[in-house]
Amino acid sequence: MLNFAKQLPLVLIALLCLGGSTQGCKENDAPLPDQPQTLAPSSTAEDKQLLDQVQRETFKYFWDFAHPASGMARERTTSGDMVTSGGSGFGVQALVVGADRGFVTRAQAVDRLHKICDFLASADRFHGVWSHWINGNTGKVMSFSQKDNGGDVIETAFLVNGLLTARAYFNGADAREAALRTKITQLWETVEWDWYASRGDNLLYWHWSPTYGWDMNMPIRGWNEGLIAHVLALSSPTHPVSATVYRNTWTSGGPFRNGNTYEGYTLDLGERLGGPLFFSHYSFISLDPRQLQDQYTNYWRQNVTHTLINRSYSLHTAPKHYGYSASLWGLTASDTYNGYTAHSPTNDNGTVSPTAALSSFPYTPYYSMQVLRHLYKDLNTTMIGPYGPYDAYNKSRNWVGTQNLAIDQGPIVTMIENYRSGLLWSLFTNLPEIQAGLAKANLSKPVYETGFPLAVPEVQANLVDLLKHPDADAYQLEVAVNNAPGLTLTVEKGDGTVVETIWTNETKANGLHTVRFGKTLPPATYRLRLKNASVNKTLTVFLH
Repeated sequence: MLNFAKQLPLVLIALLCLGGSTQGCKENDAPLPDQPQTLAPSSTAEDKQLLDQVQRETFKYFWDFAHPASGMARERTTSGDMVTSGGSGFGVQALVVGADRGFVTRAQAVDRLHKICDFLASADRFHGVWSHWINGNTGKVMSFSQKDNGGDVIETAFLVNGLLTARAYFNGADAREAALRTKITQLWETVEWDWYASRGDNLLYWHWSPTYGWDMNMPIRGWNEGLIAHVLALSSPTHPVSATVYRNTWTSGGPFRNGNTYEGYTLDLGERLGGPLFFSHYSFISLDPRQLQDQYTNYWRQNVTHTLINRSYSLHTAPKHYGYSASLWGLTASDTYNGYTAHSPTNDNGTVSPTAALSSFPYTPYYSMQVLRHLYKDLNTTMIGPYGPYDAYNKSRNWVGTQNLAIDQGPIVTMIENYRSGLLWSLFTNLPEIQAGLAKANLSKPVYETGFPLAVPEVQANLVDLLKHPDADAYQLEVAVNNAPGLTLTVEKGDGTVVETIWTNETKANGLHTVRFGKTLPPATYRLRLKNASVNKTLTVFLH
C-alpha cells in the first residue's frame, strides 16, 4: 500500500445535529428553503443495480486478482508478487461481504481465508508484526523504503482488523470454520503491540526494523488513519498497551484537536480542512463510528463533517478549471498524473479519486450516489475497468490513472456494505476484546437527546439531502429517543400539511431507531416533525 503518511510527517497527512452545525434541526417552523437544483432522478432499482455492480467488481480485485500462492491482495495491478498486509486486511473484509452477498460461496471464502492465514503464519514477522509489503511466494519482507524493512504497526492493524471481523462472521459449528477461528486467534494473540511501546517513553511506534531499529522514529499520533492501531493495541488479550500510551501518543502532539470552522462546518479533530478522506475510512471499515464518542468528539459527526468539508471545498472553493461538480468530487490518497499523493483541500491538483466519494456512502449517501451514477453512466468507458472504478481522474488534464490499488478498492466494497446493511460494523465493534479496549480509551457509545442526532445539514441549502435507500425503496433516517413517551413523528409540507405519519403517540425504547418513510412521496422539500407534550423537533430534508 502506498501510504502517503510514510513519505511525509503525520501532520501532513446520514449525518448530526448535536453541537457543531445545527442548521435544519430546529424547534421552530421557519419557512422551508427553496428547492435545490437536482440531477435527473434515478430509480431505486437502477441505484441498487449500481451498488451491486460496483461491490461485485471491486470484490473481484481481492478474489480474481489475489496472489495465487498466498491469497493475499496485491499492492496494485502492476505489483506482481508484491502483496500488501494492510490492503489484505481490507480484502479479508471484502471476502466477508462477498460471501454474504453470494459473490462466492461461504465455503469458498473460508478456503481462501485458510490460505491467507497459513501464509501469514509462516511469513516474516517482527515481534509478531508484519511488514508493509511481503513477497507473496516466499513470505519474506519487501522493503517499503530503506529503513522500513521490518514491522509496520498500522498495516498490521488493518490486517488484524480484517481477520477479527472474519472470525466473527464465520461462526459456524463445522470443523473448517472452527479451525479458521483458531488460526485467526493465534495470529491475533501473537502480535506484540506492547513491544512497539517499549522504549520507555509511553509512546506507540509505527515501525521497527531488525537492521535499523527505531530509526524511523514515528509515534502513531492523531489525527489520521491510525485510530484502529491504538484500539487493537489496547484490546489485545496478550500484549496490550496501557491507556497512558494511548493518551500520550494519539491525543497528544500532532494536529489532533481542531475546533475551527471550514466551509461552514465545525471540525473537531485533525488538520486544516480535514485532510484526505481516507482518515474517515481506513479505521472505520468495521469500527462503527456511530458507537464512538469521547471528550473530544462524536466520531460519526467527525467523519460526516470531514466528508462534507471535502465535498464543499471541491464544489465551491477549488479552482473552477478543475471541473469538480456534484457528480465529480472527492479528495484522498491515490495515483495522480505525476506520481502518488494524499489529495486533500490543502494538497489539490485537480485529481479526483473515486474511492473518496464511494467509500463515504455511509456518511453522504445521496452525494456519493451522484458520483457513482456519473462514473458508471457517463464515464463508463473511461473510468471503469474489470475491478471497478480506476484509481484516479484529472478532468482538467484529461488524465486517467488506470491502475487499481488494494487500499482504494477495499474501502469501496466494504463501506458501501456498511451503508447498505451495517454488516461489518456489527461484526467487529461489539467483540468483547474490542469493547474492553474502547473502554480503556474512554470511547463509549453516545447517549443522544431525543431528535435527529445523526443528521448534518448541508450548509449551502440548509437541509439534509436524502437518497431513497435502494434496498428499501424508501427514505431512511435515524431517530433518537431518550425518555420521551408518546412520540408522534410526521412528514409535513412547507405549509404544515401532514403528508405521512410514521409514529402516532408511540413510546419507544431509549436509543436510535431506524425509520423508513416516503415510499410514494414525490421529490421535494419536506419537514420531519418529532413531538410529544415536551418535545418538538424538526428536520428539513429534500427527498430525491
